[in-house]
Amino acid sequence: EKAKLLRSQPAQIVEPKGLLYVQQREFAVTTPKDGSVSILGSDDATTCHIVVLRHTGSGATCLTHCDGSDTEAEVSLIMSSVKSFSNSTGCGRLEVHLVGGFNDDRQLSQKLTNQLLRAFDLQPEDVHLVTFCVTELNDREEQDIHFPIIYGIAVNVKTAEIFPATFPEKGPDEDLRSAHVLTGAPLTNIYDAKTEQLRIGPYFWGPFPHVDFWLEQDDAQILQNLSTSPLAEPPHFVSHIRSTLTFLKEHPFPSRSLFPDRKPRIYKKNEEGLWEQVCSDKI
Repeated sequence: EKAKLLRSQPAQIVEPKGLLYVQQREFAVTTPKDGSVSILGSDDATTCHIVVLRHTGSGATCLTHCDGSDTEAEVSLIMSSVKSFSNSTGCGRLEVHLVGGFNDDRQLSQKLTNQLLRAFDLQPEDVHLVTFCVTELNDREEQDIHFPIIYGIAVNVKTAEIFPATFPEKGPDEDLRSAHVLTGAPLTNIYDAKTEQLRIGPYFWGPFPHVDFWLEQDDAQILQNLSTSPLAEPPHFVSHIRSTLTFLKEHPFPSRSLFPDRKPRIYKKNEEGLWEQVCSDKI
């Protein structure tokens, strides 16, 4: 019923004001007291799943975008991140919302759904499954080709409302963060709710193998080889991958070009509710 209700809502366009956008293999956690961030969101999930874990007592809310790289460790990580904000709260329970995936040919979505259910089931605490809109419950068919119905969601940290969403603005540092994922990064926490700061990096990788070869390929080749579900990707998938590959080509050694002082790039919301970079030496 819950999945049906969620699928029936049109995707809302979420503007950058008050938004913290979470990319693949990132997570962020905050509470209703946050003065900078009121919405957590992520999209472009095809076989990936977006997970929202919330404690009803403290209101602490975590959103993450999982791709099945190390599901058990990722679930433990988001569990402890939400619990760290909820320890002093006597009442309330942990609720989880799972959205994403579809009936893809390789059954990657189904595998990830099973991994997530198992990982939450293994937790010592009770976790209540409130929204389950994944894989076959998020699938539509068009001329024998399967697609996800919902590609992205947002959660309002103040009201706990969850809704289908798209995000025109996926920054800051979109290419840098995507490059981190493409080079095999583990799940990374990008936000410090206590200081209300977005922290990116420091990230380190070596030269990306065959980057020139990939940049020479046409769109069809990139789609076929660098996507888990080529037929179901959103239209901007290839341009996003090209942009990330170009970034990796320009920065083969981020320790020299991006993070010479080994400090994160730090952003805070300004008066307009938009991210603005802060000089790290002021901290």
